[in-house]
Amino acid sequence: MKKLFAIMLVAMLAVMGVSSVAAQDLGTADNPIQVYFVPSVEAQTLIEGGEVLREALTEATGLEFEVSVPTSYAATVEAMCASTGNSMGFIPAAGYVIGNARCGLEVEAAAVRFGWPVYWAQYLVARDSDIYTLGDLEGRSWAYPDAGSTSGFIVPSVELQAAGITPGEEVEAGGHNQAVLAVYNGEVEFATSFFSPPLMPGASWDFGDLPEPYDLTIDEAFINDEGRLFVGDIRIMDSRSGVRETAPDIIDSVRVLRISDPIPNDTMSFGPDFPAETRQQILDALVAFSETEEWETSALGSEDGYSWSTLTPVGDDLFNSVRLQFEILGLTEADIFADE
Repeated sequence: MKKLFAIMLVAMLAVMGVSSVAAQDLGTADNPIQVYFVPSVEAQTLIEGGEVLREALTEATGLEFEVSVPTSYAATVEAMCASTGNSMGFIPAAGYVIGNARCGLEVEAAAVRFGWPVYWAQYLVARDSDIYTLGDLEGRSWAYPDAGSTSGFIVPSVELQAAGITPGEEVEAGGHNQAVLAVYNGEVEFATSFFSPPLMPGASWDFGDLPEPYDLTIDEAFINDEGRLFVGDIRIMDSRSGVRETAPDIIDSVRVLRISDPIPNDTMSFGPDFPAETRQQILDALVAFSETEEWETSALGSEDGYSWSTLTPVGDDLFNSVRLQFEILGLTEADIFADE
């Protein structure tokens, strides 16, 4: 019996030693911190901007990072859950809720975009469409980015169901840009994607204002010398800006039908076994980095990336509203990621 106890004790100590070494080695070349981005915009944009972020984090913390853009929202959650001690990810609210339920992913912070800790879903239709109310979407073909997208699918699904509206053909486009272009190209009658408020000089957009405070001046839409999308002196920040190079007349062609209630912003989340002190170190480094000009070339700060202004600490209870939406829809993780 004593011999057996001794063997068990040695085994336990060995396991503890391995775990301790793994934690101590986190952020080294042999065990880099895995950073995941959901493919909500062009993967190449995230890869290039992710490299900018990786270099900035390494310089600020002395730690090594490895950036990846999985093929879907589901694959991102899977990757983080498969590596709970060294993974972090920039994932939307729905992805966080699913990952938290699946393997205990923990939220550390959420995005702030131009002063807003929330964002919205928007319904897009062709500028000359005969769709003018939510009810007009009955039976109409619908493009959404991904079944794991909070603004692109989860929130609109709740709103459509609550209104008793059943869309026609549903198309999973593969990203917000692709969903926008599906309307632009006439492939579907409406699309859902993220909405961030326009920036208006000398004024502030507020919830309840028109999502397009420029309806009578759409012929003034243009791309400025810095490559940013404007209508007159109003800068467009919603998902249509992401396709401005492919479709420079996107504002002339596609309008916002309506927007949803506010949604918690995207998160910076970690695997449950990721050391707390290292999480804080990374958050502090990112907040400091967001105050530099280089931030706007990173995957987080770029207008073609995630368009985050900075980050702010948040708690898990902020996402209870998203959990409630899952319950309202009767959706499970298997339903959302059924095609993965």
